[in-house]
Amino acid sequence: MTENPSVPGPRRDMAMHHDWWMSGWEHVLPRQGFPLTLLIGTASQPDFTGSLDDLLQEICDGHWDMIGGDLDGALTFSWPDEEWDYEEAPEGREASEANRWEQFATMLTVAGFPVPTTVRDLSELYLTWGLARHTETPDGTLWSMPAALPLPGDLLPLDAGLAKRLDRNRWTMRTGPLVDGLLTYLVEDLGEPQEILTSLDRLAAATGQGADDVRIALAEFVASGDAQVRRGQEPAEAERLEAHRRFRLVMNWEHFHDTRLHLSMGHD
Repeated sequence: MTENPSVPGPRRDMAMHHDWWMSGWEHVLPRQGFPLTLLIGTASQPDFTGSLDDLLQEICDGHWDMIGGDLDGALTFSWPDEEWDYEEAPEGREASEANRWEQFATMLTVAGFPVPTTVRDLSELYLTWGLARHTETPDGTLWSMPAALPLPGDLLPLDAGLAKRLDRNRWTMRTGPLVDGLLTYLVEDLGEPQEILTSLDRLAAATGQGADDVRIALAEFVASGDAQVRRGQEPAEAERLEAHRRFRLVMNWEHFHDTRLHLSMGHD
């Protein structure tokens, strides 16, 4: 995607729902799901009353390339102007698009929902699924979104691979800040020690996190191969550590840096 997601010359601040990425809908819906959620999030601000068409007219004179023009724009699973990654999808854009549509349509049909073809159709599904709500008042339409979005798996029959990926993504987003907090302490305060004798209580005090959160971060270190937790000479389960009991945290910084470097290069 090459387009800047900001709207040219907005007359109000755009507001994205904080739960969008955590919920995993971006991996299920056509690409217009993101800008539609951004549009509805903006419509949900207290100072707006009207239809989504009214808002689109207000913020960008009725035409927004990111959403496909207007609410009657066709849904797609890829960005027309993006360079196609033939390593990730060697079948090409057309075949990939057809496959994604088949999977998406099957999910919705099995669950008893109509298959949307336009952004407007998708907005109606948002209302059906509870991702958005609107109320008609004498002053016009009031929009709102729930604090926590319904999860795709609660509404649609996801295949096992996608369900597992979404669960993992949510777990990573939950644990990422906890891991970062512990890493900051190990790298910046301790200078990447090969080994330390410590406890959950001590790490919690040093990082400003709770002992349970530190336990989760340690478990992620161990699961990723970046560290070992030992009691004496024996491996210990990070998930079962008691808050006050001491243990040895043995870091594998070579693995850590090699893995992080690989992941960083993969995003470029």
